[in-house]
Amino acid sequence: MERYIGTLTTLCYLEKDDKYLMLHRVKKKNDVNQDKWIGVGGHALSYESPEDCLLREVQEETGLLLTDYRFRGIVTFALKDVETQYMCLYTAKDWEGELDYNCPEGVLEWVPKEQITGLELWPGDKVFFKLIAQEHPFFSLKLSYDGDILEECVLDGKKLEWDGFLREE
Repeated sequence: MERYIGTLTTLCYLEKDDKYLMLHRVKKKNDVNQDKWIGVGGHALSYESPEDCLLREVQEETGLLLTDYRFRGIVTFALKDVETQYMCLYTAKDWEGELDYNCPEGVLEWVPKEQITGLELWPGDKVFFKLIAQEHPFFSLKLSYDGDILEECVLDGKKLEWDGFLREE
């Protein structure tokens, strides 16, 4: 019998001066993102829309209130033996408030965009960074993992070969 599973999450990359605000996940125990660099965001609560979750999580992790953000795509993370996550991916260019670097999730740092792929990222994150850089229209991206190994990458229903560049099979 099939089970219906999955959780809704958000992830946002704040952009400023050709840099992204990155979160180095080094503070939580038993964290699937341990030691990885990701954006800010998290799990939706009951009755939250993706935008409600985005605004709450960004404010909790950075102290900032987003005023200009863009929904870039939906990313399905299928990790073996881990509940599937449906992540709403955003970028943001404007906000109010002062950045609070005392994030409970990890260390916040502004990283130049050209240095992002040199960080310890999930392999599939490099796919959506490429899509964002290419100004790809709204997308659906499925990333299937076994541990840290990206086994399958599907963009808008078409399987991709990924080796640093997007190619349809």
